[in-house]
This record gives sequence, C-alpha cells and structure tokens, in this order.
Amino acid sequence: MNKNISSPETILHKITTPLTTWYQTNARSLPWRTPAGSSSRPDPYHIWISEIMLQQTRVEAVKDYYTRFLKRLPDVSSLAGVSHDELMKLWQGLGYYSRANNLQRAAIQIMEEYGGSFPEHYEEILTLPGIGEYTAGAIASIAFGEAVPAIDGNVYRIYTRLCGDDSDITKTPFKKKLRSLLSNAVPVTEPGSYNQAWMDLGATVCLPNGAPLCSECPLREFCTAYKEDSWSLYPVKPPKKKRKIEDKTIILLEYQGTYLIQKRPPNGLLAGLWEFPSEEGFVSPEKLQELLAQWDTGADSIELLGRGKHIFSHIEWHMIGYLIHLNRLPSVPPANEGVWISTQKMQKEYSIPSAFRAYYSKITSMK
Repeated sequence: MNKNISSPETILHKITTPLTTWYQTNARSLPWRTPAGSSSRPDPYHIWISEIMLQQTRVEAVKDYYTRFLKRLPDVSSLAGVSHDELMKLWQGLGYYSRANNLQRAAIQIMEEYGGSFPEHYEEILTLPGIGEYTAGAIASIAFGEAVPAIDGNVYRIYTRLCGDDSDITKTPFKKKLRSLLSNAVPVTEPGSYNQAWMDLGATVCLPNGAPLCSECPLREFCTAYKEDSWSLYPVKPPKKKRKIEDKTIILLEYQGTYLIQKRPPNGLLAGLWEFPSEEGFVSPEKLQELLAQWDTGADSIELLGRGKHIFSHIEWHMIGYLIHLNRLPSVPPANEGVWISTQKMQKEYSIPSAFRAYYSKITSMK
C-alpha cells in the first residue's frame, strides 16, 4: 500500500534534479569510477569487475582486491585465458567463489561472440553468465549511457521510505512495479550518474542499519518516512530463514614439512577450491586413530587445534581441528585429487577458502 498522497510517479519525477545535483558534489571517489561530471565514460570491464566484487562484499574491502585483480587481469582476454587455480587465488578472501567462475565464463563468451569487445546494450549484457538485471543496468547506464535502471538494495530502501510503500520487497509484483516506475524515471541524459546517485545516497545517507542521516538528505522534503518518522518500518521483507548448522572435523595432515590439501567438487559450495581433508561431525581422538589405520599410516603426534566457525548465507559450519604429524605417507589416499605441498607454496599458489582460516593460519604462522 502506498501511503503518500503523491503518486510514486510524481515523487520520482520531483527527486531527479535534487538527487543528481547532490551526486555532483557528494559522489564517492572509487577506483572504478570517473569523477562525477566527467565527459569520459569508464571502461565497461572495470565497472563489471567492480560490480561483481561488490556483491556481498563491502566497498572498502573491495578496493584492494579490485586493484590487484586489474593489475593481473586488465581486460576480457586475460580473464578468459587465466588458469582456474590462479583465478581462484586472485579471488581468495572475497568469498562466494561462483562469482569468479561466472566472470571467466562470461569473458569466454565475450571473446567468442563479441570478438573481445564488451556488449554495449542492456539485453545483450543480461545474457552473460552471472549478470542479473541490476548489474546489467549498472554497466549499460554507466559505461554506455543507456537509460535503464540499476535497482539494488539501496534503491529498494530509498524508494520504500520515500513513498511509504509497505509492499514486501522480495515479492515479484513489487519488483516488477518498481522496475516499471524507474524505467520511466531514468533520465536520458547521464543515466549512469542518476543510478550511481541512488547507490551513493543509500550507502552514505539513507543507511540500511541504524538511523538514516535525514538532515543531510536532498530528498527529505519529498519523503514519507521523514515526515512520519517511520524510517524503521521500511523496507518490508520477511525474516531470514534460520541457517542449517553442520558440524565438521578438519584434519591437517603433515609429513616432512608438507601438508595434504584436496580439491573440492566442481559444483556446489566452494566449488573447485582447495581444502584440508575433513569428516562430518566431531571426530574423537579414538576415531582419528581408526582413520589413520584405514589410510595405512601412523602419527608421531596429534594436536587438537580447537574450535572454529564459519557462516555462509544458508549454512553455518561448526568445526574442530586436528594437526597430525605423520610418521609415513599414507598408502591409502585420504583424499581424492590430493597434493602434498609446503606452506610457502600453499600461500603462493593455492586458494584456501576463508572458512578454514582458523586452521590455515595455524600452520602458515609456524616457524
């Protein structure tokens, strides 16, 4: 239900000038942007990489990753041709590794279908792996000046507060309605600046956590939530589902200064990344001895490394870890596609997910 006496169309029309004017003097300085008001357009490859990195990751955290990534993979061609292991190493720490896999798949598609030149139109960009409506809209409007919206969580939050719209923002009818409204509202002149203004206003003023900075907002005179002091009611969305908890035992096997790591399956959680062997549930020291016997090896010592926890979007790992110093290599491999490597090589060449950081850091910090 819309509680504002003005229609959403009217409000969106009225805010265009104050929003874009505010952006000209308050735009964030980011490595992938050209300065507000600049006549030059940014490289679509740069916008693409930054937008994919910014999914589920804070801006400040992305900056260094972005710079390092662009230094090694400066264009579509280099991204398409890089090895999977090196790509995963470059992405290490950002999480949600399927994003990196989709980047490479899209780069290969661009090389094959567009001769290495980034497609210029929204509908074409939308066909690339890993690119949804928001990312396609951001690239098309910012890099190519196409008048299409880029609707993310910032836009949902600002719009619902402006218009007093208590619709469930996760539902398709609301999303279709907002897309239609903004498709008609995006100005033909500088649509990229318009879309980035929504992003920056949401990131710096109309905040997602805690009270918005209404005194600094250029849109407050049009805002229902400001007039009614009801910002905390918007946006409306259902409560998050409780994450499934999984117990795991992480087993670090060491032999003569090398450690066993194995590659995860090509699909699913942490697909294609390297990890330490593990067992479901919390394994007792007695059970560990049984596993060593199955692998036809023995231990000089077994050290309990303590507990760890890692939270994914839908599951939560509760872990205990063991460091086992072996007296001989197992004759029955404990892992498929396993390799024995030094910590130096592990740090330099292999991508170990942050889920295992508590245990990874134990061995990489050893003298």
